[in-house]
Amino acid sequence: QREKGRGAKNNWKNAMEDIWFAVKDPKNYYFDVDSVKQKRRVIAPYKVNGVPKDWQEDEVEGNYRLTYPSNFWDDISVPYWSMPENTAHPTQKPEKLLAKLILASSDEDDLVFDPFLGSGSTAVTANKLGRRFCGIEQNEQYAIWAQKRLETAKEDKSIQGYWGGVFWERNTNHEQRKLK
Repeated sequence: QREKGRGAKNNWKNAMEDIWFAVKDPKNYYFDVDSVKQKRRVIAPYKVNGVPKDWQEDEVEGNYRLTYPSNFWDDISVPYWSMPENTAHPTQKPEKLLAKLILASSDEDDLVFDPFLGSGSTAVTANKLGRRFCGIEQNEQYAIWAQKRLETAKEDKSIQGYWGGVFWERNTNHEQRKLK
């Protein structure tokens, strides 16, 4: 799901993009769903005999549950001007989106290939997650942005919305949680 998108007077606003998952060998492929669990707040905690059922209590993080992702991801924010990953690329993909795809479909040191590199979101995210990467980009300006982002990623391995090996729901401020 994306909150940006062109509105239309005579149709619905396109607020989502499809992700296709294809494998060469349906009996032998890598898919690690545990690596992309999402941490969600529990609004109506249910207990059995005084014990949380399918959720955890935490004084710092509050009540939460780790959930498997569905086919509709509503926790992704399109990079906006104040986010460090933001560039002027017109169709930049969020690092959090790419992190989910990379973690679920590759292991550390695997090679991630992006034939349409753009501003380098895939390469930067792959690098931050300990994967090798290769990309192709024909637009010189986009390639310059990608190279600059790769240099920055050497110092900053953070991915917005991904802390401690867990994806957090949208608008979760992990920095504030650490201060409690």
